[in-house]
Amino acid sequence: MYFLRREKVSSIIMYFFLGLALVIPIVLVIGLFIKSNGVFDNNSISDLLFSTVWKPYQGKYGFGAFIFNSVLVTMLSALMAVPVCILAAVYLTYYTKSIYLKIFQPIIDILAGIPSIIYGVWGVLIVVPVISKYVAPFFHYESTGYSVFTGGVILAIMIIPFILNILIEIFKSISKELPEASIALGATQWQTIKYVVMRKAFTGIVSSVVFGLSRAFGETIAVLMVVGNVTQLPGNIFQPGYPLPSLIANNFGELMAIPGYESALMFAAVILFFIVMFFNIAARLLITRYENSVLS
Repeated sequence: MYFLRREKVSSIIMYFFLGLALVIPIVLVIGLFIKSNGVFDNNSISDLLFSTVWKPYQGKYGFGAFIFNSVLVTMLSALMAVPVCILAAVYLTYYTKSIYLKIFQPIIDILAGIPSIIYGVWGVLIVVPVISKYVAPFFHYESTGYSVFTGGVILAIMIIPFILNILIEIFKSISKELPEASIALGATQWQTIKYVVMRKAFTGIVSSVVFGLSRAFGETIAVLMVVGNVTQLPGNIFQPGYPLPSLIANNFGELMAIPGYESALMFAAVILFFIVMFFNIAARLLITRYENSVLS
């Protein structure tokens, strides 16, 4: 009887915390919606999401340019970081000696723990001048160095440790019998990795990439320092931009005397939340579809 009662209490506690974890995002979104309600007085949903007119003193809050810059910077960082992470994880787990993996993993953990402000300072001192003097002129563009591309580079460097750590654990968790069986049947090492390991790890790779993208979308300080913070649709990646997190961090508390400005910033947070949620749902659907195709 005692053990049954104890098990029931344990179940109630677990269900409570599970419910709490599910309720927190809902409460968060509801609170943001309530705080952002004032921005709808003079702006329609279509104007807020697709217009690029940003004139707070006139009550015009078009988030189109901010949304575009957020997606652009994040996609650039993913294009740079994901191939590096996959190839590095494959090399560390399947090609090099295990001693090197033991050496590199603490280094990767240290990189993941470095504060974003340090990446931002490093970006201002090193990356911005390099892009201004060498990279942009190489592609026949003029740039101050404070650009969407610079933000993408800094973000890529920041998310590499997170994605790489997850990918290493995913590749390590794959049963050794699978690649050994493939090699025994005559496949080369690379063929085994390409057709066996990658297929087996596909769902984990997608999950790790989405995790990195979610972190990249919300990153603020480092990007704010190097992206230029100009409200515009950039004509090329070497022009400055202004992502949503930088908008919120740069202006919250500064211009609250403007009617509707606080509501506009709260709505920016709502947009950011739903963008991240969209990518997570899309990744989950992709994983489900892949698993169903494999099973069928």
